[in-house]
Amino acid sequence: MATALAHPWKGRSLGRGQAQIQSITGTVLAFTDSLSWRRKSLEFRETRAAQDFFSTCRSPEACCELTLQPLRRFPLDAAIIFSDILVVPQALGMEVTMVPGKGPSFPEPLREERDLERLQDPATVASELGYVFQAITLTRQRLAGRVPLIGFAGAPWTLMTYMVEGGGSSTMSQAKRWLYQRPQASHQLLRILTDALVPYLVGQVAAGAQALQLFESHAGHLGPQLFSKFALPYIRDVSKRVKAGLQEAGLAPVPMIIFAKDGHFALEELAQAGYEVVGLDWTVAPEKARERVGKTVTLQGNLDPCALYASEEEIGKLVQQMLNDFGPQRYIANLGHGLYPDMDPEHVGAFVDAVHKHSRLLRQN
Repeated sequence: MATALAHPWKGRSLGRGQAQIQSITGTVLAFTDSLSWRRKSLEFRETRAAQDFFSTCRSPEACCELTLQPLRRFPLDAAIIFSDILVVPQALGMEVTMVPGKGPSFPEPLREERDLERLQDPATVASELGYVFQAITLTRQRLAGRVPLIGFAGAPWTLMTYMVEGGGSSTMSQAKRWLYQRPQASHQLLRILTDALVPYLVGQVAAGAQALQLFESHAGHLGPQLFSKFALPYIRDVSKRVKAGLQEAGLAPVPMIIFAKDGHFALEELAQAGYEVVGLDWTVAPEKARERVGKTVTLQGNLDPCALYASEEEIGKLVQQMLNDFGPQRYIANLGHGLYPDMDPEHVGAFVDAVHKHSRLLRQN
C-alpha cells in the first residue's frame, strides 16, 4: 500500500512537505518534555481524566483517541501511535510508574547483575503487549487511509538507562557504570531487550503500523567508542531481525526510522545500520549531514524546538531555510526533538503550515 510518507523513502521528491511531529503524541520516546505539554492540552486532560498514564496506555480506545487528536488540530502528514517506550520494561516484569512533575520512575531498578534474573522471558513480551497491537489496529481502521500510522519502540541502550537509573538522569552515570564495570551483564541485558523488541515491532506491523521508528534517545551520553560497542550493534540487530521477521511472517516490508539524539558522531554508521530514514536533532547542519550519509538514505528533522517560541513570521523563515538546506529529495520535515509544555499550539500550526507552503514553492523552483 503506497502512502504519502513512502514517497521520499523511495527516492521520489515530495508531493508536499511531510510534516511529522512525533512529540505531539505524548509518548516519552525521546521527548519527555512533550509529555508535559500534551498533558496541559484540554483534549488530553479530558481523555484521560480518570486514568493514570500507563492505564491510558493499556486502553486501546484511549490510545486511539489520543493518536487522532493531533490530526484534528493540525494538518499533519502522519500519525504515531500513542504509547510509551517503557511498556517494554513493564512487560519484562519491572514496575514503572509515571510520577507527576518527575516523569517515569522504577521503584526497583536493576542494581546488580543478579537483578537480571528478575526479568521475564523476552519471548513473552509481545503477548504481554497485545493492547498496543489492538490500539494500532483500531487506529488504522479509524484513520481510514487518511495518513500513514507509525509504530515505535525505544532502542536497547535507551531502555537500559531507564531500567538501571530508575528513571531519567542528566548523566546516566549508573547505566554507564554498568558498561564499564559489568560489560558482560550489560551485553546480556541489551540482548534481552533486543530479543523483546524484535517480535514487538513485527507485531506492530502485523497490527497495521505502516512504518516503524526506533528511538535511541540517550545516544549522546555515549561517546563514539561506547556507542559502537553497546548501542550500534543492537540498533543494527533490531533492523536486521525485524526485516527478517516481517518476511517470515509474510508481511510486506515497511520503512524504518532511527533517531539517535545527539548521536551526530555516528551518522555514517547509522546511515548504514539498515534503516531507510535517519532522524537528526537540531545540532547537525543539514548540508553536512547529507554529505556524511550519502544520497540513498532519507533524512528527517531538524528544526530546533525552541524556534517555536519565535513569532509565526520568524517560524516561517526558519522553516524555509531548513527546507532549502535539506532540499526536496529524500527528506521529511520535523522538529529536531520534542515540544515543551509552555509552547503555543498556534506556533505548532504555523510550523506545519510553513512546511507545506515552502515545500510547494521549493518544488516549483
